[in-house]
Amino acid sequence: MKLNRRLALALVAAAVTVSGAAIAQQRIFFGVATGGTGGTYYPLGGMLAQLISNKAVVDGKKITATAEAAGASVANAKLLGNKDIESAFVAADILDAAYNGKGQFNGAPIKNLRALGALYPETVQLITRADRGINSVKDLKGKSISSGSPGSGQYQLLTDLLTVYGMKRSDIKEDLSSFTQAVDKIKDGNLDATLITAGVPTAAVTDFAQSHDLKVIPLSGAEIGELLKQQPYYTRVKMPANSYKGQTAPVDTLAVMAVWTTHDGVSDAIAYEVTKALYENIAIMGQVHVQGKNISLETATAVGTAPIHPGALKYFKEKGLVK
Repeated sequence: MKLNRRLALALVAAAVTVSGAAIAQQRIFFGVATGGTGGTYYPLGGMLAQLISNKAVVDGKKITATAEAAGASVANAKLLGNKDIESAFVAADILDAAYNGKGQFNGAPIKNLRALGALYPETVQLITRADRGINSVKDLKGKSISSGSPGSGQYQLLTDLLTVYGMKRSDIKEDLSSFTQAVDKIKDGNLDATLITAGVPTAAVTDFAQSHDLKVIPLSGAEIGELLKQQPYYTRVKMPANSYKGQTAPVDTLAVMAVWTTHDGVSDAIAYEVTKALYENIAIMGQVHVQGKNISLETATAVGTAPIHPGALKYFKEKGLVK
C-alpha cells in the first residue's frame, strides 16, 4: 500500500515543462481507511476525502485525500499502527483497546495512535429474518451468525454478548462474512443472523428490508447491564421506528462512538488542516448520510483514552473546546 502511494505522490509532484520552465505541481497524499461498502464508514469517508481535497492546504501544497474500503475498526487500528495509511475510522472501544493493549490487542498496545475527533454513534444491529424464530440473544444458540471479520469491532462484541448470556462462540455456527455478504446469505436462507455495528440506516440492511421481512433483535435487560460494565464505551439507545421498512416500533439496543483516528507520524500542520476541513463543513457530511448530521464540534473531543493529535488539539483550542 505504501509503495503505491509513494508512486502516486511522485507522479503528481513531477515537474511539468511550460515554456522551458519547470513548475512543480506538488500535492500531499492523505488516505482515509473506512469499512466495507455496505456500511456507513464508506460513504462518510468518501465525503470526508472530498472535503479535505477541496479545503485543505499546507505550505501551499494541496492535500489530496482518498477514501479506501478496509476491514473496519481492528484492521484499521493495525493499519495506523504500521503507518500504512494516514487516517482511519475506528470505534471508540476498539481505539481504547488498541491504545492500551486490551481485548484483541492484549499485550500489544499501539501507542502511536492519535485521535483527530469523535464522529457519530454507531448502532448495534442484530439482524435476522422474521421467519427464523430468533427473538433474543439466547435464541442464537445452535444458530449460524456472522459478526464480520476478526478485524471488526462487532467480532469482539459478539463474544461479549454471548458471554453475558451464558454462551461461548462454540455454541453458535460462526460465519465471518462482511455486512453485504452476510445479508445476502440471510436472504438466501444460508445464514440465520448477523451482528452489524454501523450508523443507521446501514445500506446493506436497507437493501435487505426492501425484499424480506426484517427483524431487529432487541438488546436490553440485566445481561446488557452486565455487558456495559465491561464495555464502558457502549451506551443504551433506541433505534427509531421506521429506520428500515417493516420495522415499525423502536428497538432497544446499543451504540458506540466512531472516532476519526491517525498516527503520530502525521505532521501537526496536516492534522490541523484535515481536522478543520471536517469540523467547519459538518453540514456537507449530513448530505451523504443521515449520521453525518450527528457529527458535532461539541462532542469532537470525546475520544476516550487515546491522545488527541497535537494538530487537531490546536484546532480545538482555537474553538474554545480545550484549555
